[in-house]
Amino acid sequence: MATHTPTRDEAWDLVTSMTQSEQLRRHMRSVEAAMRVYARKFGEDEERWAVLGLIHDWDYETGPTMDLHPMRGIQMLREKGWPEDILDDVASHADYLTVPRDTNIRKALNAVDEMCGFIIACALVKPDKSLGSVEPSTVRKKMKEGQGLRARRASRGADLRRRDARHTLRRARGERAGCAEADRP
Repeated sequence: MATHTPTRDEAWDLVTSMTQSEQLRRHMRSVEAAMRVYARKFGEDEERWAVLGLIHDWDYETGPTMDLHPMRGIQMLREKGWPEDILDDVASHADYLTVPRDTNIRKALNAVDEMCGFIIACALVKPDKSLGSVEPSTVRKKMKEGQGLRARRASRGADLRRRDARHTLRRARGERAGCAEADRP
């Protein structure tokens, strides 16, 4: 049924149609930026990985429950003709759907989704609320201390990617500082 690979602009239009929260939009753009980095690292299709990172939570705000997210969004994307492989990749980020994380793109999505959320949470407790103020050592310490569910998920995601917080934060900082995708609409 899919006729083409969705573009970043198409994904962003869908995100803005369903997501009003600037914080959630920022999260999705951060995941998009990190996915671009990992696509380059693995020699994969950067645009496809970025689109997946951007669209993965597009339906969350209007149905943040296990019976709706991400299945309702996946069904809506299917009706719009999105490729099944991308829909399966979206489904893989929800632990409760038991879609195997058996490819680099699925492992990366799981890892960066959790790590981006955790790193942003670390930034929000800083006086200036800036990502630039977050030190890798702080992230690692909070992960080791198990500061909440997000820390445990971020640690598990980092383990899946076999990368530590310093590596992920360095990549996130560099990508956010050096590329417009993280901060553009």
